[in-house]
Amino acid sequence: MNRLDSASRCHVIASLVDGTSLRSTSLMTGVAINTVVKLAVDAGRSCADYQDRIMRNLNCQRLQADEIWSFCYAKQKNVTPESAAKNPGAGDTWTWTAIDADTKLVPCWMVGQRDASAARGFMEDLAGRLSNRIQLTTDGLKVYMKAVEGALGNEIDYAMLVKAYGVDPESEKRYSPVICTSCESHTTTGRPDPYHINTSYVERQNPSMMMGMPRFARPTNAFSMKLKNYVAAVALHFMHYNFVRIHKTLRCTPAMAAGVDGRPWEIKDIVAMIEAYENSH
Repeated sequence: MNRLDSASRCHVIASLVDGTSLRSTSLMTGVAINTVVKLAVDAGRSCADYQDRIMRNLNCQRLQADEIWSFCYAKQKNVTPESAAKNPGAGDTWTWTAIDADTKLVPCWMVGQRDASAARGFMEDLAGRLSNRIQLTTDGLKVYMKAVEGALGNEIDYAMLVKAYGVDPESEKRYSPVICTSCESHTTTGRPDPYHINTSYVERQNPSMMMGMPRFARPTNAFSMKLKNYVAAVALHFMHYNFVRIHKTLRCTPAMAAGVDGRPWEIKDIVAMIEAYENSH
């Protein structure tokens, strides 16, 4: 079977992490679209596997968590029983993310629904990666309370930041975010430092995801047709974000700031990791 050489793989991966669509990447690199899709899925699997193994015993201090909406195949309201049977991942999809406020590291993420089961799974995954007590801030989504209690118990300083939103009078004329009219913090567990009760960093992470993955942009026609492509894109994005991209304020990668890795990666390092994963599987 023919196989792309490492240089061609570097070109494809560099294009994908820069927010270029699959078809545009195919046109730019001269690589067949099916080959680009296969490489993107393989890259996502290897990136997810590597980060799952390496993101352990983390010495994070202040974490923020949030969830961002997207969809696969069609928005939930447009999914028919026939399309759902052919594509089980069709419909609304939520990506849960956590970020370290100090190092900007994203230690874990999870793709699923916006329900109690997904929240519990996400928090249990996060808890398994930490080596010390943390301060956590989330938004006011109710499912967080039981999820955090079940996964971390009393070994956490946890607060919820509840925001109230108003209606933008210009919303019918242009696309814009809703207006935040008030903000209240509620301590749930432990004694969180009031100065660090905020979700600014994780909310800033959302537009970074939108710029790095067009399928998250709103509105978009670059949505994923299959859930596995969506999951792979998220894993590749966070691999590049954590290990390759230099954070302007930190002047190093989040992985370096968190002590996970000692050097900034390059695209060729991701490709080498992908190839090693393929050879071992």
